[in-house]
Amino acid sequence: MTAFSFTCQHTDQATGARAGIIRTRRGSIETPIFMPVGTRATVKSLSPEELESLGAEVILANTYHLYLRPGCRVIAKFGGLHRFMNWKRPILTDSGGFQVFSLAGLSRLDEEGYRFRSHIDGSSHVLTPEKAIRVQDCLDADIMMCLDQCLHYPATRDEAEKALALTWQWARRCRRSWQEDTDRRNNLFGIVQGGMFADLRRSAAEQLCQLDLPGYAVGGLSVGEPKELMLEMADFTLPLLPADKPRYVMGVGTPEDLVEMVALGADMFDCVMPTRNARNGQLFTTQGTINIANARFRDDLEPVEPGCRCYTCRNYSRAYLSHLYRSREILAHRLNTIHNLHYYLQLVKQMRVAILKNEFQQFRQQFYRQRGNHGTRG
Repeated sequence: MTAFSFTCQHTDQATGARAGIIRTRRGSIETPIFMPVGTRATVKSLSPEELESLGAEVILANTYHLYLRPGCRVIAKFGGLHRFMNWKRPILTDSGGFQVFSLAGLSRLDEEGYRFRSHIDGSSHVLTPEKAIRVQDCLDADIMMCLDQCLHYPATRDEAEKALALTWQWARRCRRSWQEDTDRRNNLFGIVQGGMFADLRRSAAEQLCQLDLPGYAVGGLSVGEPKELMLEMADFTLPLLPADKPRYVMGVGTPEDLVEMVALGADMFDCVMPTRNARNGQLFTTQGTINIANARFRDDLEPVEPGCRCYTCRNYSRAYLSHLYRSREILAHRLNTIHNLHYYLQLVKQMRVAILKNEFQQFRQQFYRQRGNHGTRG
């Protein structure tokens, strides 16, 4: 078993925001941290070297997609995902459960696991908790996730209770497989489910904490529920997780989501929003989001955001980005993605600095003032 630790360096006095450091065998991760999503062993349009230059400390890869293509046989020849994609820093892999869950009409589940047909060639597969661990171990992820049952929104209480029971059973099987079938050089996180029912989330957190895993995640948020309900569930759930372990909120979200989740004590985030929105011409700035396809940017000489130090803003104008996007040039995706990931990675770094200075509340207020929005929860 390799060294893995989390140290909370400081908690902001006015909020639950905290700055910490996660130590892994492939380097340290300063929290709060945003993890760019590299679904198929690539963050779309960018090289690993570019990600490193942007300051990315850890990326997320997708177990389901990499299991199907290129498959463990290929990746094992490289000794894991890091050499395969030439990424030297930590990698977190999800379990694949959400992707199988989202395959409407192609999957079903029972106590054993998910039974599904590949979206690529229609071949049949079974994803059990044990197999999810074996695949992630083959990928040699630094952080692996337990297989869980995802819920749609809205879900009934009966659906949430059944999903929670299955998720708890699977978490125990994942932990057993992690302990017995691997050398535990990788670290396993559990996932708190329970739908939008506070008592079920409490029960889920209490059960998972019994497993004494290296870290814990809050799942089942940002699945279509109202924003206030999402924050309410996060506010309720995060304090239930161990203070000496990393707290990961999965699949979240907008810049506002990150600020509010950090205020509630979350440490880790992932979301496709900065990369997906970049490909759709949506660019993040401190004043809000702009659509580069708007006619007003056709002859705009300014960068996306004046003062931004990303490669895109240092070298290109809004007019040029507008031209590339309208012309459907591949370079538009690259330059837009560089800017958006720079924005997200700088946002979490700025929050970290503010927490360490005990100035997070001031940072939060300034964040909303710049966006012309004073509607924070605190």
